Amino acid sequence: MSETLPAAGDPDSRIVLEIDALYRGSPHWELDTADARTFIGAGPSGGDLRQANWAAEVLGRSRVVDVNDRAAHLVGTLEGREEMIGRPVADFWPPDSQDDLAELIAEVVADRSPDATRSRDITSLLLQAPVLTVWRSQEAGADTVFVAVKGAMNDRRSYWSLRASEERYRKLIHHMPNPLLRVDARVMGRVFARLKAEGVVDIESYLDAHPELIAFAERSVRITEVNPAAALLFGARSPADLIGSVECLFKASPETARRVTIAHFDGRRSHDEVMKLRTLDGRLRDVRIAVTFPTPPEQLDVTVIGLDDLTDRLRTEAQLRQLQADFTRAARISTLGELATSIAHEVNQPLAAIFTNAETSLRWLSRDEPNLAKVVQLTTRIVDSARHANEIVHRIRAMTAKHAPECLPLDLNEVVDEALLFLRHDIESRSIRLSTKLGLGLPRVIGDRVQLQQVIVNLLVNSVQAISQAGTRDGRVELSTGLGSGGEVVFVIRDNGPGIPEDDLDRIFEGFFTTKDEGMGLGLAICQSIMTAHGGGIAASNRPEGGACFRLWLPAEPDPA
Repeated sequence: MSETLPAAGDPDSRIVLEIDALYRGSPHWELDTADARTFIGAGPSGGDLRQANWAAEVLGRSRVVDVNDRAAHLVGTLEGREEMIGRPVADFWPPDSQDDLAELIAEVVADRSPDATRSRDITSLLLQAPVLTVWRSQEAGADTVFVAVKGAMNDRRSYWSLRASEERYRKLIHHMPNPLLRVDARVMGRVFARLKAEGVVDIESYLDAHPELIAFAERSVRITEVNPAAALLFGARSPADLIGSVECLFKASPETARRVTIAHFDGRRSHDEVMKLRTLDGRLRDVRIAVTFPTPPEQLDVTVIGLDDLTDRLRTEAQLRQLQADFTRAARISTLGELATSIAHEVNQPLAAIFTNAETSLRWLSRDEPNLAKVVQLTTRIVDSARHANEIVHRIRAMTAKHAPECLPLDLNEVVDEALLFLRHDIESRSIRLSTKLGLGLPRVIGDRVQLQQVIVNLLVNSVQAISQAGTRDGRVELSTGLGSGGEVVFVIRDNGPGIPEDDLDRIFEGFFTTKDEGMGLGLAICQSIMTAHGGGIAASNRPEGGACFRLWLPAEPDPA
């Protein structure tokens, strides 16, 4: 392009001077469109100015007359500016915006006004918020058009070196084993900028009032690149099947689309969560989605979405939880079997009271003058004893039933008292002294009542059996609850039995490890798994004066305030 400007008095000098002043220092081209006029006049078939073949013909027949040094550096060859003269502009213009350039050239050539000018925003690897301007000057001739691009540079490298770098990046994505999607979310960036300019700060409230914005985002944000691993996850025949809007990504998880939108509006660098994904062939998968948003001066059209298929892992974890639940239930049933005598005694007590009070009531009723007041008193006792028997049966059924853990706020002291009901007779029949020291005013814990009872019952059974098998005289079991130094609620059980062999202290919580001749080695392992699932723990030690000590701890229920 000639560096000599027309004289100020020339009729068409004003527009040329203004444009040159505006774009001085920006990449400039002067193009000869004489050979392209046939295609420019015909336009693309169907009136679609974005048709690739038409744009390629227009730019392939538009020859470079001149370029400035800035343009030569950005998109020129290694030989420099002279090598570009006389060649088609298509050889140098970045593919990202060739359609835009062809369309603006066609509009300017068709416009017969002396200062025909067209501008539009374009995509560029090199420039930030680039604006493409094409204009024509009557002095230069009808077939000559001038082109300039204005925008701050993101990178000092040339377009083709950046393109080579991006190509390496694309190959890296292509060969990554993890499913990856490249997304263009610039439309929503502009929407968010407008909303913020209008004073919108709380995007969640705005989305509550305008839920249609989520649907707009799903239609407008587009997947531009897909690696083979992502195509395989979606069940697509090829990566090209997924190019388009991101609606396919959020069909089964619309709330995820909302949360991703909120994260984008809030300017977060990334967002991740586990969601449901409906594949193109109808399968439902559990995936972890990780969205990484670009921030200036990065390319704002490159949002990267990573997907990790968790379906098999979550299914395996669910099966493992079910297996653990089955083992836990089996251990409860086994423990209750060992306590059959004690349980029978507990049930027989209210049954014996019911029998005695019923017989006495009949005798009072058989008198010539029945004592109805006494019968009412005895009947009340029968009802109380029946209720007591029913509670015992209910606890036994709860211990043997197959149910999902139900975590509720619990008083640990109550759990200890209920667990003792299963063993009190067994402890008394073996002449073992039981002492309890339950702390007052303890905070509640969050847990499953039956599972925590199972842990306490199991530890009590172990202590009673250890004392009995060792023939310890004056056997003692001490129970206590209290508050730990870290605010946790603690349960401690001590006995004066033989204790735990020092070599076994580090192994007693291992599955299938036992020191009993007929033991399975699952009791303490299950106790540990239950405590871990509750966010607490269990530890074992030997007492200096002899005997074993087990300590349980559970986090206290959070203060509602």
